[in-house]
Amino acid sequence: MAVLSRNHVTVTGRADGPVVMLAHGFGCDQNMWRLVVPLLESHFTVVLFDHVGAGRSDLSAWSEERYSSLDGYAEDVLEICHELGLGPVTFVGHSVSAMMGVLAAVREPQAFAGLVLLAPSPCFIDDPATGYRGGFSAEDIDELLGSLDANYLGWSGAMAPVIMGNPERPELGEELTNSFCRTDPDIARVFARVTFLSDNREDLPGVTVPALVAQCSSDAIAPPEVGAFVHARIPGSRLVTLNATGHCPQLAAPEETAAAITEFVEATR
Repeated sequence: MAVLSRNHVTVTGRADGPVVMLAHGFGCDQNMWRLVVPLLESHFTVVLFDHVGAGRSDLSAWSEERYSSLDGYAEDVLEICHELGLGPVTFVGHSVSAMMGVLAAVREPQAFAGLVLLAPSPCFIDDPATGYRGGFSAEDIDELLGSLDANYLGWSGAMAPVIMGNPERPELGEELTNSFCRTDPDIARVFARVTFLSDNREDLPGVTVPALVAQCSSDAIAPPEVGAFVHARIPGSRLVTLNATGHCPQLAAPEETAAAITEFVEATR
């Protein structure tokens, strides 16, 4: 039970339904799924959790040694699955959590019925040598992380609206800003480096479970080329481009996001 309290795991929905596990991205917590959960819980058992260092997780469980790479987060995902013992889950990973799901599924494919990779990016940094476009130059990322180090609250106020997109709905950007600002700055600095400096391109071909790559039609953080790359590298994966814009479709377009998850789960049963 320590695992469940560590990650503030909550389980809702149909006890006899397929299991869907929702994982939030950088600077967020499980509350980011609140508009999607009511649309899923009539069909599925829905598992929510906070990454250690986020939301209502046990902050005393955070250590820079464990969480300075995505491996520590992937191990947490597997530990939650083992503790709950609900059988294979469909893991829905938003943004950086998509690659946590990839790592966990490569390590223990039997734990997963499928992966939904929502606005994923295996590497945010462009790689001119291979022609890979991640959306940012190495200099862009250095500047981003330097700004975060210098003034985390100011960085949050400037970056969250860009990440959210949907400028005609400023309340969404404000919500993401507030979420960022609730995160401990020291933990956020480490998680930001994990998020923006990780390169998981070589892990993608190791995915052997069914996978859905769900990208947004316009996303400043994960452009369409990135979704196409992930789809091309994961054998047998499906690619869907949501009408939603921005990097957080679970807030901007919860109905469309829930429908994509539901269709995928039903198709892979």
